[in-house]
Amino acid sequence: MRRPLARTLTALTAAALLVPALASCGSDEPAGLVIYSGRNENLVKPLIEKLEKHLGTDVEVRYGDSAELSAQLLEEGDKTEAGLFLSQDAGALGALSKENRLAPLPKSTLDKVATAYRGSAGDWTGVSGRVRVIAYNPDKVPTPPDSVHDLVKPEWKGKIGFAPTNASFQAFVTGMRILEGDEATRTWLKGIKANEPKAYERNNNVLEAVDKGEVSLGLLNHYYWFEQVAEKGEDKVKAKVHFLPEGDPGGLVNVAGVGILKGADAKQAAYAQKAVDFLLSPESQSYFAEETKEYPLAAGVKSAAGVPPLETLQPPKIDLGKLDSLKETLAMLQEAGLV
Repeated sequence: MRRPLARTLTALTAAALLVPALASCGSDEPAGLVIYSGRNENLVKPLIEKLEKHLGTDVEVRYGDSAELSAQLLEEGDKTEAGLFLSQDAGALGALSKENRLAPLPKSTLDKVATAYRGSAGDWTGVSGRVRVIAYNPDKVPTPPDSVHDLVKPEWKGKIGFAPTNASFQAFVTGMRILEGDEATRTWLKGIKANEPKAYERNNNVLEAVDKGEVSLGLLNHYYWFEQVAEKGEDKVKAKVHFLPEGDPGGLVNVAGVGILKGADAKQAAYAQKAVDFLLSPESQSYFAEETKEYPLAAGVKSAAGVPPLETLQPPKIDLGKLDSLKETLAMLQEAGLV
């Protein structure tokens, strides 16, 4: 099972952001490529090792929370040592794009990924996707609701599990704000609060609670269920997952993505471009599909067995780069008493 991704900075990570030294791969020579990664080291280390071989040069990686790293890159500006930003969340890339800190990607690279899953300015691209779903216990919920808006109804009082401090939940709320406006989102959050949901630290905790019947249903990313099934067998997992139809905000597809930093020297920029294309290669895309159960985004690579193809889903249409307004979302969650 996937180890929990870093959602907030630990003291160690925060210190790492303030220290110039990077976690290197063992060479005393300057690395050919420096990556700031919002993706967890345990998750992407195998890919980084493959990337080093592909590039034929050392790769140094600084790990941390995507939003924090994005803010750090804005502060560093042209003085940054990073050539590539690998983000867990589209919003962190959108924040850099808005400030014109990302270099344009070539059309040949952009064309590998559908327009819905890359930056509208052509300066970042998604490399893997995840969709929000409702996990439910069929003993308690024979027919799951088709919209997150149904969850404010009295019948769900005390029956909902969620992870309010998790970045994916906060991105979903940000998406609802973009799609339906702040007032509608604020009303929904207050309705959820009134239904006394049970808060958990992580998505996998929500899934465990649903599986055990502690709650009837929960909000999480799709891959947690598919990883459980791959590990234990579907007959050993009580919970089921429901993919929401018709553009419901609860069915948001968010992406992990990459962008090349402006200010990188020509050599590092060239390595960064090769790295982007490597992450969109069949080898890397198959890794995301098979090892993490995320959605591959490059054309021609299929999702893992049992995972519904991305093209069969009905996610809301949204500019993922606009998911950068996290501060406003956090304020709204605090106002509603959910964090």
